[in-house]
Amino acid sequence: MASISLSFSSSLLPSPLLQDKNKATSATKPRDHHGSLCGVVRCAFASPARRKTSSTPSSSSSSSSAVGKKRLWKQGEFPGTSAEGRSRKTPIKNIKKKLDRKNDAKAWANTVAEALSDLVLKKQWLQALEVFEMLREQPFYQPKEGTYMKLLVLLGKSGQPLRAHQLFDTMVEEGCEPTTELYTALLVSYCRSNLIDEAFSILNQMKTLPRCQPDVFTYSTLLKACVDASRFELVESLYEEMDVRSITPNTVTQNIVLSGYGKAGKFDEMEKVLSGMLESTSSKPDVWTMNTILSLFGNKGQIEIMEKWYEKFRNFGIEPETRTFNILIGAYGKKRMYDKMSSVMEYMRKLQFPWTTSTYNNVIEAFSDVGDAKNMEYTFDQMRAEGMKADTKTFCCLIRGYANAGLFHKVVSNVQLAGKFEIPENTSFYNAVISACAKAEDLIEMERVFNRMKDKHCQPDSTTYSIMVEAYKKEGMNDKIYDLEQERQRMVADGPKGD
Repeated sequence: MASISLSFSSSLLPSPLLQDKNKATSATKPRDHHGSLCGVVRCAFASPARRKTSSTPSSSSSSSSAVGKKRLWKQGEFPGTSAEGRSRKTPIKNIKKKLDRKNDAKAWANTVAEALSDLVLKKQWLQALEVFEMLREQPFYQPKEGTYMKLLVLLGKSGQPLRAHQLFDTMVEEGCEPTTELYTALLVSYCRSNLIDEAFSILNQMKTLPRCQPDVFTYSTLLKACVDASRFELVESLYEEMDVRSITPNTVTQNIVLSGYGKAGKFDEMEKVLSGMLESTSSKPDVWTMNTILSLFGNKGQIEIMEKWYEKFRNFGIEPETRTFNILIGAYGKKRMYDKMSSVMEYMRKLQFPWTTSTYNNVIEAFSDVGDAKNMEYTFDQMRAEGMKADTKTFCCLIRGYANAGLFHKVVSNVQLAGKFEIPENTSFYNAVISACAKAEDLIEMERVFNRMKDKHCQPDSTTYSIMVEAYKKEGMNDKIYDLEQERQRMVADGPKGD
C-alpha cells in the first residue's frame, strides 16, 4: 500500500518541466508566458505526431525539455504517454483495486475471527488453535490481548497447560506485553492440572517483573490449588506472603480456603476461618460463603446440619440466590427426599427465582442415581420444553441413569443426541459412557470409547482407570489390568500432555 501512495502522491508534485520553462522564458511577455504553459500541457497530453508539427520556439523548447527530463520519471508514473506509446490505467483505479482487495481480506478476517470466538465458546480448544494459527499467518491480523486471554483460559479449562505456555511464549515473542492478568491465566492453567510446583514457578517469575506483580486473584488461585491438592502446609505460607506484600485476602479468598478445609474434613480450621470472616471488615461472609457451607454438608448427606446453617445465614442477613436453592435441591435429591425437593422448587417459583439448567440437572441426577428412567425422561422433556439448554452434566446424568436402568440402547441414542447438540465431551462425559459400557459388559466398546477419548486429547483420570480395572477384574483379564496400570503410571510420570 505504501508503494501505491508514493506513486500517486509523486504524480502530484510540481513538474520540473515547469521550472525549466520558467527559467527559459523569464524575459518574455505575460501573453507568451501563458502560451508556454499551454505548450507544457500539450506536451504532456498530446500525441507524438502533434508534438512534431509544433513549430513555435516555446513548443520546441518544451519538447526537447520533456525528452531531456523524461529519465527522472519511472515509466508510467508521469501522466503523459510513455515512449513506447503504451497506455496505462490511472493510479486511482489501482488504488481502488487494492482497497477492494484489502476490504475483502478484512471481511475474511472478521468471519474467521467470529469462527474463533464460536469455537472458544464451544470449548473446542484444538480447532480454536488451528483457526488462530490461520489468522496469525495473515499480515494484516494483529492478535489482541483479549484474544490471548480467551485462549489461555480455554486451554487451562481443557487441561492443556503446556499448550497454554507455548501460546504465552508466542505472545511475548510477537511483542504483546504480558500483564498480571495474562500471567495469572497461565498460572491458573497449571493449577487446574494440579501442577502446583509449576504454578509457583510462574508466581516467582511474576515477582521479578514490575508490571506483572501478583495480586489477590493470583494468590486466591494458588490457595485453591493448594487446598484442592491437600497441600495445607502451603496455605499458611501464602497467607504470610500476602501479608508481607500488603495484599489483603478478600471474601473470595476466604471462601476458597473455607471450602478446602471443609472438603478435607478440617472442621476446626474451617470454623476458624469462618469466625475470622464474621469479625472482618474486608472479608465479610456473603451468599458464596453460605453456598459453600450448605454444599459441604449437603454433599456429605448431613441434611440437618445443612438446614441449621441455612437458618443461621438467613438470620445474619444473607439472602439466598438461585444457586442456593439448587444446592438444597441436589442435597434432598441425593437422599431421595423428593417431597422436600419439590417444596424448594415450588418456593423458587413463588419467589420468582428461575429454574436453570443446574436446577433441572440436580433433579435429573436424583432420578438417574436410582435408575428411574421414567421421571428422568419427564424432567428432561420439561427442561427442553422450557427452552433450557442441556450441557455436559445433563447428558452425563442421562447416560448414567439409562445405564443404571439397564436401557443401553438409550445410552447409545443419548450419546448420538449429545453429538447432535455439539455438547463438549470432557473427561466426565467419557467416564459416563465407559461406565455404561462396563455395566453392559461390552468391553470391546469400552476400549473403543477409551481410545476415542485419548484421540480427542481428553485426559483420563483416576475414575476412568478405576472403572476399567473393575470391569477387567470381573472377567479375570489380568493382562489388561497390568497394561492399564502401566499406562496410568506413565501418565502420572509424564504429567498432562500439551498435545
